[in-house]
Amino acid sequence: MKYIIAIIKPFKLEDVRESLSELGINGMTISEVKGYGRQKGHAELYRGAEYEVNFLPKVKIELAVCDGQLEPVLQAISQVTDTGKVGDGKIFVLELLQAIRIRTGESGEEAL
Repeated sequence: MKYIIAIIKPFKLEDVRESLSELGINGMTISEVKGYGRQKGHAELYRGAEYEVNFLPKVKIELAVCDGQLEPVLQAISQVTDTGKVGDGKIFVLELLQAIRIRTGESGEEAL
């Protein structure tokens, strides 16, 4: 099993959800986060004054998948979030040792 963390632009969230739903991925956790990478923020104007925005709004998606679902999920996320511009995001993949569905006690891939 794998645990995927994807940091994406907020306006791409619905596209990702639809794409993953087509693959049969029914559950994910979404968090609104702020951060920066290579783009290092940007300047904005507010009431005539320019100021630096160092932390940009992003969305963090977390989901657990079976090993066989990994590549299609990574491709789906990558394809719908790629705008070709700096700040499109990142995807991290971690090994998932155990998953347990609390209600039924199912564990491993059955819990996903």
